[in-house]
Amino acid sequence: MTRELDQMNGMPQFPEAYWLGTAELPAFPSLNEDIDTEVAIVGGGMTGLTAAYLLAKEGFKVAVIEAGKILTGTTGHTTAKVTTQHGIIYDELISHFGEEKTRLYYQANHDALTFIKNLVNEKQIQCDFSEEDSYIYTNSSQEIQKLINEVTAYKKLGINGEYLNEVPIEVEAKAAIVIRNQAQFHPLKYLKHLVEEFTKMGGKIYENTTAVDMEEGDQPRITTRDNHKVSCRRMIIASHYPFYDTKGFYFSRMSISRSYCLAVKPEKEFPGGMFINAETPTRSLRSAEMNGEQVIIFGGHEHQTGKEINTHRYYEALEAFARQTYGIKEIPYRWSAQDPTTLDKIPFVGHYSPTTKNIYVATGYRKWGMTNSTNAALLLTDMIVGRKNPYQEVFDPNRFHADPDVKKFLTVNARVAAELVKGKLESPSAQPENLKNDEGATVMVNGKRAGAYRDEDGQLHIVDTTCTHMGCELEWNNGERSWDCPCHGSRFSYKGEVLDGPAETPLKKLSGEA
Repeated sequence: MTRELDQMNGMPQFPEAYWLGTAELPAFPSLNEDIDTEVAIVGGGMTGLTAAYLLAKEGFKVAVIEAGKILTGTTGHTTAKVTTQHGIIYDELISHFGEEKTRLYYQANHDALTFIKNLVNEKQIQCDFSEEDSYIYTNSSQEIQKLINEVTAYKKLGINGEYLNEVPIEVEAKAAIVIRNQAQFHPLKYLKHLVEEFTKMGGKIYENTTAVDMEEGDQPRITTRDNHKVSCRRMIIASHYPFYDTKGFYFSRMSISRSYCLAVKPEKEFPGGMFINAETPTRSLRSAEMNGEQVIIFGGHEHQTGKEINTHRYYEALEAFARQTYGIKEIPYRWSAQDPTTLDKIPFVGHYSPTTKNIYVATGYRKWGMTNSTNAALLLTDMIVGRKNPYQEVFDPNRFHADPDVKKFLTVNARVAAELVKGKLESPSAQPENLKNDEGATVMVNGKRAGAYRDEDGQLHIVDTTCTHMGCELEWNNGERSWDCPCHGSRFSYKGEVLDGPAETPLKKLSGEA
């Protein structure tokens, strides 16, 4: 998508998340030596940093390593709804797992919500925290029965929810369900406080330090890309997508999707509350504040990573929705997020594998990471300390249910196999020399498929489009200017740098026009 079209639409030319643009985060050094610690945490997002804070409070010596800058991954690209209302989920979970396990899933996330509320109040954290009601609404007659079934599930589980015939915002809605007394906040301002407290307690954080391998045993050891070693007694893999996947096979047990957000200064005032619709395409709304002015965060348009080339159209669709509902004065930010979903929609939190009792993992939050990540940190802290936790079995990464796991496992991996073959058979017709400034495409270079992007200054960047994870062929994403994998969701910058795992190794750069 060209620069001129971006300006015509009134959107920023390059994506940047509202949260990252409105928070000042501390910087930390890279790891430049071998170290030894009691607990090593891979991943500087909400899970890793919350767990680090909790474990340091318990007296553990903790080190966190982050491949980039802390909080700039999925945590920095969320909608930051702190809620137990994770879409239409509870009726489905009851049908698969029964009321007892579903109630535990709800209670775990409710406890996480309560933890955040209490910590904000106790520490007086200035993070734009506010209690809000959370709504799912629909304007589709076909979706009404789903809402009725879901509110029935609320009653079975003791959730403070109700069925409504209208919503207090500028959308067409025939019905809605609501859970009261949920919350929203600025996640980076909240986590900045935890980071400050963690480092005051002696905790160590290393940025721009990529974990590429690990050794198991009584004293696990992480190897970084710069070949430094982190030895520990306990390890938490909280890298959004597990960086080490030789035993867990998480790549085969999760699907990866992307979704999109705009931060809009509206013409009409938003009344508060958090909203998402039941039908597709998804429409999510919540408010925030920027320099004393209200902004509305519009989100939606989920799709499988690597399956869409013209992703800019999703921003345009959100812009049209924003203009139709609340009007637009300005669009200061646009961004997208990537999320893994497990086969049964419950996150994986616990032992990395049955044989690794001192290595833990947390992943698969299905776009509801604020409570799920906090629950994961609380659960893993209890496991490391040795406290009994009532939610351990529900989130066990090594669980397997015949329904729905088998069918989804076969579907997901059949799709991956099809994508692998499809990519190898493609013969792009574009030529690198024909690309305009700020344009990318798959091209032929020396008779082989490659990826090319010409930047604003006219410089051409050519990379091998074979994903370094398992060899699938990448697709160009024009909204983010990235190369995305349709098989397991890895993403790379136009220069070949890894943006999202499970890939760890950058793309090979190819020679081309300078």
